[in-house]
Amino acid sequence: MKVVIFAGGYGTRISEETVVLPKPLVEVGSMPILWHIMKIYSAHGLNDFVICCGYKGHLIKQYFLDFFHASNDMTIDLNDNSVEVHRVSSEPWRVTLADTGLETMTGGRLRRVRRYLGEETFCLTYGDGVGDIDITRLIAFHRAQGTLATVTAVTQPGRFGALDFSAEGNLVNGFREKNVADGHQINGGFFVCEPAAIDYIEGDTTVWEQEPLRAMVADKQLSVYHHQGFWQNMDTLRDKHVLQTLWDGGDAPWKVWDRPPSAFAAAMAGAENETAAEASAPRAASFR
Repeated sequence: MKVVIFAGGYGTRISEETVVLPKPLVEVGSMPILWHIMKIYSAHGLNDFVICCGYKGHLIKQYFLDFFHASNDMTIDLNDNSVEVHRVSSEPWRVTLADTGLETMTGGRLRRVRRYLGEETFCLTYGDGVGDIDITRLIAFHRAQGTLATVTAVTQPGRFGALDFSAEGNLVNGFREKNVADGHQINGGFFVCEPAAIDYIEGDTTVWEQEPLRAMVADKQLSVYHHQGFWQNMDTLRDKHVLQTLWDGGDAPWKVWDRPPSAFAAAMAGAENETAAEASAPRAASFR
């Protein structure tokens, strides 16, 4: 199964970094956020990626061109211009890098890479968000729903503290950190789609999150997978610092590739049974 990643936006809200790099190459723990996203999918056996490039896309292409050599020890003989690789250690990835235009909207980017997707179900996500989403279970859920697309709904932790009120609502009982239970669920990316979902996209100016998804909602063709675990995007410099702090502290919840393979095998074994029951009443997402 292929994985499409949007990686062409300007990233203006994190311009401190993106003035020199496209946002997917902004680093967390010395590796680009794009690498973290790909590792999440790879942990579930998905290693065939289609990257929708745009702003500074040549740097993303150069990153992957250099990836093998950067990951291994080598000896370079400048006399005869030969390279000897001593330790071969790389990722099992196949990466298609597609120039989808500088000003193209998200829907247009997906439409432009249609030729690389074939006629099979594919995954789709944004190049700036990570989480401990169980991709194996997500795919099984999507297949059980029978809709053209499934979006992962997440709750982003708030930035501000929450107030506990008295029963009458007039007195403050206490202060506490805001948690996921306080917020509304939002589009967290991590879609699973059928090729026919792309037919809802008209052209380069189409925003995936607007007309196509709204039309699928109207046609009852958009299901929602509720993720209750960790999710965090990297929209601002503050978001980057949050992710970096978690990584530096050895407590990065999205680092699912360090989990034992048996954890995913168990998840897959139970996913079919759980989603079969849910499939009898497919849930269409309301999308804003």
